[in-house]
Amino acid sequence: MTAGAPIPAGLHTPGPTPLHPEVAAAMAQPLISYRGPEARALLGRIAEGFCDYLGTERQPVLLTASGTGAMEATLANLLSPGDPVLGTGGGQFAERFLGVAAAFGLATTSLDTPWGKAAAPERLRVALRTRSGTRAVLLTHSETSTGALHPLPELIRVVREESDALVLVDAVSSLGAMPLAVDSCDAVFTASQKAWGLPPGMAMVWTSERAIAAERGAGLPRYYWSFARYRDALARGSMPFTPAVPVLFAMEAGLRLMLREGRDAVYRRHAEAAAAARSRLQQMGLHLVVDEENATNTVTAAWLPPGVAWPELTRTLQERHGVVLAGGFGQYAGKILRLGHLGWTTPRDIHRAADALESCLGAPVSRPASRPEAAKLAN
Repeated sequence: MTAGAPIPAGLHTPGPTPLHPEVAAAMAQPLISYRGPEARALLGRIAEGFCDYLGTERQPVLLTASGTGAMEATLANLLSPGDPVLGTGGGQFAERFLGVAAAFGLATTSLDTPWGKAAAPERLRVALRTRSGTRAVLLTHSETSTGALHPLPELIRVVREESDALVLVDAVSSLGAMPLAVDSCDAVFTASQKAWGLPPGMAMVWTSERAIAAERGAGLPRYYWSFARYRDALARGSMPFTPAVPVLFAMEAGLRLMLREGRDAVYRRHAEAAAAARSRLQQMGLHLVVDEENATNTVTAAWLPPGVAWPELTRTLQERHGVVLAGGFGQYAGKILRLGHLGWTTPRDIHRAADALESCLGAPVSRPASRPEAAKLAN
């Protein structure tokens, strides 16, 4: 795809996603001053839209950043150097959460959940009992690198029963597309280009009163990331630093569309698209990376069949059909493909992408790798 070309309708990565025409049109509005009365009204409508959609009274901190920026900001605002934190592991983004924490000088421990598996609540319980004083638990809801969905309500319940730790949740690829009780977390963050079906450029963080209290005693440095600065500015109907104004326009349009569709309908559409993805990939003879009962509704990963090289497959898909899937990275690089189904994606879109993939693979794989063989590929 050449620089400056429009995002193809066949874009099926787990973010960014194709834009709804009304969202794309909203970005073409004339720019406004982010400190003027128009911005005050716009930010108010966005905050109200998020509250209505998520069923919470918490207003988000809006950051001009990626999801990783929100991850870093969450740690920087709530913790102090040397604080012990516990993460689940289990994928590239869970490991990134711990990696950012380590970069800030936090004392990190991982449950070392195997990639492609859901984190086990009882393992978390044991870890908390043997590591008293844990200041925060870093949870990933939907692990985009593997397609695993971690049992967030059960994990949060264990944290509450066993410790006073803050619950910090990476919901970058799940919030908006799947049920998640924002008020059950001390901090939860997401990004515009995922389930919200918006262009990249904005990240959103929701924090509890307990987290806000923790901010006052937190010792990590922050300036641009300071949640307090954003809250103070929002109270005045402004932003402390220049935001991605066109993405804010898109955000208002996207929230209006999602509210019109209805939260339950959005969840159902994602579930139906996920079911279509899993079914079609299995019909091709591909093995899924994650068992269906632990699979997220936003991306499905499957093992590449023996003899199929990812660089050639993705190039053929794009050149012949204009379809773009995602490959694996980290320990899954070159071993899996990932079919995204979030944002404005419908089951019909999934079937078109699956038809293209099947045509590039040829006949259904007659002798797919068995599960034990697939497990070896991950090592």
